[in-house]
Amino acid sequence: MNLEALVVDAFAQLEIDAQRPAGASDGVDVVLDLVGVRTVLQVKRRALVTDEVAERLIREPVPADAHLFVVGDRVTGAARRLLTARGGGYYDLRGRLGLRTDRIVIDAEVEPIKGRSERSQALAGKVGLEVATALLMDPNRAGAVRELARELGRSASTVSDVLAALRNAGLLDSDNVVHGSELFWQVAERWGSPRTYLASMPNPGTDNDPLQPLGLNRFDVGNETGWALTDSVAAAVYGAPMAVQSGQLQDFFVPDESIVRRAVTLLGAVAPGSQARCSVRVAPVPAVCSLRVDVDTNPTEWPLAHPLFVALDLAQDIGRGREILEAWTPEARWARVW
Repeated sequence: MNLEALVVDAFAQLEIDAQRPAGASDGVDVVLDLVGVRTVLQVKRRALVTDEVAERLIREPVPADAHLFVVGDRVTGAARRLLTARGGGYYDLRGRLGLRTDRIVIDAEVEPIKGRSERSQALAGKVGLEVATALLMDPNRAGAVRELARELGRSASTVSDVLAALRNAGLLDSDNVVHGSELFWQVAERWGSPRTYLASMPNPGTDNDPLQPLGLNRFDVGNETGWALTDSVAAAVYGAPMAVQSGQLQDFFVPDESIVRRAVTLLGAVAPGSQARCSVRVAPVPAVCSLRVDVDTNPTEWPLAHPLFVALDLAQDIGRGREILEAWTPEARWARVW
């Protein structure tokens, strides 16, 4: 059953006449007729609908006289309240439907959709994040299953399942091309790993024997996996509109937990605060440390994480970080997907 048919069926359970428009719809997906009151809906699908997701969807244009109606495997309470307060509605596939306009108010239980989410939590696992970030780094390419599987070192069947779930959630089009900025924000909700703060900073100018176990791999950025500078310092290097103080703590992604343990042994661990010289985190996906960037204008001498991963770090700061993202467009060789 396609998305519009799913919505039509849900309203039918409430004995509300709902139809898909005939011919060209101009962005109108479903038309309701409730006791002579005609209401048109533009339907959008997301796997998880939070208040932040709802706010972004509300800001997107809808046709004149149409109301936004969001379908999700899960629609949070805050998102439900926000959508209905702004003259729209939602269909939570767990069994709840709501809509509020200037003429009608609906808040009702409907039959839950069983087995609808196949892999609706596609981003919950590591493979889902790997597929999503690979697409976000090159959002205009068509994501061929076998090509992505080879690139990521994953099975084609698993990658195919993830792509299908992302398409069903409205995050990719039929060619597996990224649709809008929602995939970025969905990934941002699952991004990040705990920091370990270090008492000393490794010297980026050497890979000598004492530091070799750390796998810095400072010099062969294009061919080696190694430490990747991220967060505020990296964002400033890329030209994001933010000030970085001299001596600001530098944050690194590293390939795995064994590197974190070695760093603690060789450089010492401290509690967060003024004694920390840098911090390290295990990269959420391998590409963070294998696809590092070296730019001529980098004063730090450290390879940078790709701008996508730096942006995902900034997105974790709901206040200032997201303000910076709104004002930051990286140079043309990198796509702005937020």
